[in-house]
Amino acid sequence: MKATDITSPADIRSLSIAELRPLCAELRDILLSKLSARGGHAGPNLGFLEPTVALHYVFDTPRDKIVFDVSHQTYVHKMLTGRIAAFADPTRYAEVTGYTNPAESPYDLFSIGHTSTSVSLASGLALARDLRGGHERVVAVIGDGSLSGGQAFEALDYAAELHSNFIVVVNDNQMSIAPNHGGLYDDLRALRESNGTAPRNIFRSLGYDYVYVPYGNDLASLIEAFEYVKDAGRPVVVHLNTMKGEGYAPAERNKERFHYSGPFDRATGDSPAAPEGYTDIFAEHMIERMAADPAMVTITAGTPGAIGFTPARRERAGRQFVDVGIAEEQAVSMSSGLAKGGARPVFGVCATFLQRAYDQLSQDCCINGHAVFNIFYGGVWGMTDATHLGFFDVPMVANIPGMCFLEPTCREEYLAMLDWAIDHATGPTAVRVPGGAIVSRPGDYARDYSRTGWETVRPGAGDVAIVGAGSFLPLALDAAALMASQHGIDAAVYNPRRVDTLDPAAIESLRLCRLVITLEDNSVEGGFGQKVAAALAAGKDAPEVRVLGLPAAFADRYRPADLLASRGLTPEAIADLAKP
Repeated sequence: MKATDITSPADIRSLSIAELRPLCAELRDILLSKLSARGGHAGPNLGFLEPTVALHYVFDTPRDKIVFDVSHQTYVHKMLTGRIAAFADPTRYAEVTGYTNPAESPYDLFSIGHTSTSVSLASGLALARDLRGGHERVVAVIGDGSLSGGQAFEALDYAAELHSNFIVVVNDNQMSIAPNHGGLYDDLRALRESNGTAPRNIFRSLGYDYVYVPYGNDLASLIEAFEYVKDAGRPVVVHLNTMKGEGYAPAERNKERFHYSGPFDRATGDSPAAPEGYTDIFAEHMIERMAADPAMVTITAGTPGAIGFTPARRERAGRQFVDVGIAEEQAVSMSSGLAKGGARPVFGVCATFLQRAYDQLSQDCCINGHAVFNIFYGGVWGMTDATHLGFFDVPMVANIPGMCFLEPTCREEYLAMLDWAIDHATGPTAVRVPGGAIVSRPGDYARDYSRTGWETVRPGAGDVAIVGAGSFLPLALDAAALMASQHGIDAAVYNPRRVDTLDPAAIESLRLCRLVITLEDNSVEGGFGQKVAAALAAGKDAPEVRVLGLPAAFADRYRPADLLASRGLTPEAIADLAKP
């Protein structure tokens, strides 16, 4: 059978292991062709290829249920479940997402993009089965560092009491996105080194039966293990020792680099050099600050590369760079504790992942402590999958009492705000890194951001004002220029600097306008523009206020230019709003 003939997992179940092996080689070849052309999660999918084939070979999917943690390792799962053309045909590459998606297939149970969730979701499926007297098997796949997340511990603790058929497959490839961190991984190492017999076994301690597969990319061993546990009738963990990047030498040698990659040369694994970004600016600046101050600490929750801390930079930073594993709650509360203990913590985090720690932001930081949060990939130029959007960080974080939320507009203002947050802020402070390419706007940014004064970037002489927050300040300036050239309107442009509160003096000046336009690179619901509109509506003869920003919706795989245009966020559309 050719891989391109597969329409469902049923097509492979009649094959022998001898026939499955060349099929796996063909799947790996197709996978590498697409990955090298389009990019994606290379290491996780190459490393979980054989386990995916074995799972669908043994279990009767979709009647039996498989839940993939994060679901960034499901490319082969999609290839086996009727979507092979989206991997084998370059003209159809865009037909599937990089994560499970129920809109694509009944084999995809959930839209998942965040970590440590599979055991929780699967335990719910198993309990629902038991309550209605069902008999389908339920499998949770977890790995790539996901066990370090607190939700994974909570779910494992609960699911051990199901007393029914429940299978957890631990994909132990000795890596997270970067190297693993946490005492749990010492236990996993001991189990690997003892062929599964080490007395330190967290899974047995929790009450699970336990099966170890020493080479988790061997089809025969995998099929034997899954056949053994599929009708166990009680919770069981199958621990697979796999190779991240299996079958592609560059990915095997450089597991962190190939966890997620842009397009690369398949022969060499090389990718074009990326231009300097704000992640580089942050990392180099923090290394300088840490070198000068032994109390400075930079923290990541399992995503060091996403905040610019390459392996070389982590080595330069030494013990002052802390990776807590994929555990945002721990990172936030630990930051508060560090600050209370006299250290100076800065937690670098992607906007989409910070939402996983809302309670800790509110309780442990805004009520109890001071820490600095450096937020990456917020807004329209961040990640574009529905599960990874950065639209919601401003409404979420900026509305917590006591949180100072700064939105720099350029490189120079970003560094000034970051330094002020570290050196002078008296409470928790979030600094949202500008989106898109680096913008430079030289000037004197050494100021006190505890005050709420707006910057007048373009004075204007008319009755129209544009307030452009953060990354949207250049858009505001472009729109003002068009208003002047096309409509003869001299609009003022303001940079609000802070989006958690308003500048009373600026609000009073806006009352003199006939039209106020606010632009924000986040969901408008609960955002900065609505604060402006509410404040102006409270007075007499309120001006018209147009609040423009991103939708409160799970946009999926959008093109930034298209989304901006659909929201009226182009210089032309904004300029037209000012026409009398």
